[in-house]
Formats: sequence, structure tokens, C-alpha cells
Amino acid sequence: MFEIGEIDSSRPLRLLIVGNPVEYHLGSHLQAAAESLGWSARIADVRDSWSSNRWINRVHHHLLGRRPSKLAAFGQSVIATCQQFQPHVVISTGIAPLSADVLKEIGRKGIVRVNYLTDDPWSRSNRAAFFFQSLKEYDVIANPRRANIEQLKNLGCRQVQYVPFGYNPSYHFIETDPTPAERARFTCDASILGGADDDRVPLALSLVDAGLNVALYGIYWDKYPRLRKYHRGYAHGRDLRLAVQLANCHVCMGRKANRDGHAMRSLEFPAMGACLVTEDTSEHRDLYGDDGEAVLYWNDEASLVNVTRRLVEQKELREQLTKELFQRIVGSGKHTYATRLQEIILPMLSG
Repeated sequence: MFEIGEIDSSRPLRLLIVGNPVEYHLGSHLQAAAESLGWSARIADVRDSWSSNRWINRVHHHLLGRRPSKLAAFGQSVIATCQQFQPHVVISTGIAPLSADVLKEIGRKGIVRVNYLTDDPWSRSNRAAFFFQSLKEYDVIANPRRANIEQLKNLGCRQVQYVPFGYNPSYHFIETDPTPAERARFTCDASILGGADDDRVPLALSLVDAGLNVALYGIYWDKYPRLRKYHRGYAHGRDLRLAVQLANCHVCMGRKANRDGHAMRSLEFPAMGACLVTEDTSEHRDLYGDDGEAVLYWNDEASLVNVTRRLVEQKELREQLTKELFQRIVGSGKHTYATRLQEIILPMLSG
């Protein structure tokens, strides 16, 4: 249990978020969540830790262990913001560009340091040597995956707690009045939203080969000739909400390289009115219950095709599952990012 210095109860709790402020990123969701709780929140933009020169960035990324090219300067700017803003808590997201020395300095100011560890630092695509030293300086690691909890403890992290992802009610909600053009654009049998990871491509191909009307959103799908015509670009804001709402079902899974038991979309999509065909994991079952209660589960390409066909053919079942899923995630009131912040931060205030 950690204490946050002396807090003036007449003033709101102050939170500095080290993240990306773009509206569809976690940094923005956490800021909205903090403000909904009446807290004062600012964002230190992690994009400022990288140079405007892409060649310099490539050298640092590929040859210097993914060390941000402006790591030191960014860290000093965060320290300066702490001196001016005087946050009670600094919460960083993912593989954050804060060095161990910077985190030590923040700690000396009596500020509690939290990392919401959105990605697995041992993943080949995320691994950054500097970050392993940084991890040990955080007071709390809020970790949305169970697979690496023991590794984090063995690394020397002070406190590791399992905290699932959440959703932002001001961004993830059911849209109203889609136009005929929008219905034509976004209606499909099944969709996959996210990059074309190696483990996702066979899933998409199995749906296409089954003759289903598939929509693929995200990066790299157009690299695969058989999938290129199903690639619909990117979806954010209203486009995202309609893509979720107007598809008969969505394929919900984590990234195997990231050792995910669930993903951000596992909470975001239900809030936007999705019907999910879901990878069968213990974390998903904790969220959704047994098969057929709120989702249908799959564990390989054949079972994915079977449950997707079933939902495409049974509108009444789709509507029933969508309603139950929405109630579990939104109706319960337990899964917003405001709730997650309370789960992470409020125990520290009790001293």
C-alpha cells in the first residue's frame, strides 16, 4: 500500500498521464476518465520522445534497442511538468519513454508512479532494453494480462496487479441514425479490426474461404492478395462505431505475440453494440461467462467459421447475445476506464 503525500481535500486529485492524446488512444481515454471523476488531468505526449527525423528514429528503433531518440529530453520535460503541475500520480501507458533515472526523480518528489502495461515487454515487437530497468522503478504495475505476472514479479517490480482494459463512454457508444450509405458501407457478415498479425491472417482466410462477406480494418491486410479486396482501410470515431454496430459479428481475440488473454476491443466493442465471436480464454470467460451466455467462443479456424455462420443465419440469436453482452459490460457499470483508475489509484490513498 502506498501513500500519496499530503493531499488537500479541497482540491481535486491531480493526474499526469504519459501517453498519446489522440482521441482513440488510451492516453485520451484515461484523461476523459479522470475528468469524469472530477480529477485534474494532463497528458505528456509520448510522441515528443521521438525525433521529427524518421531516419534518426529508425536507427534508434532498429539498432539501439527501440530506445526513443529523445528519451532524455522527454524525461526532463516530464520532470518539469511535475514541478509545475505537482501531480499526486504519474500514470504511464505501455512501453513508456521514461528512464529509470527519471522515474527515481519523480519518486523523490513524493509522486506515485504507475504503469498501465498495455503491451507485453517480452514480446519481440515491443522489447526495449531500457524499459526493463524502468519497470522496477514503478510503485505499481497495472497489468491487463495474467500470462506475465510472475515474470514481472521476478524482474523486481514492487507491486503487480491484474487490471483489465476498459472502455470510454464518451468514445465507445452505440451510434444513432446510420444513413443508407453508411449501412451499405459497413454492413458485413464478419469483421476483424486490428493489424494483420501472423496469427490473424489464417482466421481471415478461413472466413473468406467459407464464402462469408468479410470486412478487414487496420494495417497490412492489403499485403495479402487473397485478402486485399476485403480491406476497408481504417475506422475511427463514428466510422468505428458504425463498423462495429452494423457488422453481424466481430472476431474478438488478443495478440498471441503479446500473450493477451483479452484485448482493448474485448471491452470497447460490447459498448458499441457488437455481437462477438470470441477466442476462448479464461480472461474472456471471466468477462462474458460461459459459451452462449453473452458470446459464442471459438478456438481454431474451423470452430470460428462454424460459430460465425451460426450467427449470420440466426438474427434472433445475434440480437439476444448483443443485448446480454451490452448488459454485462455497460449495464454492470464495472468496466469504464474511470472504474479502472479508481481500482488502481484509490487504494493508494487509504495509506
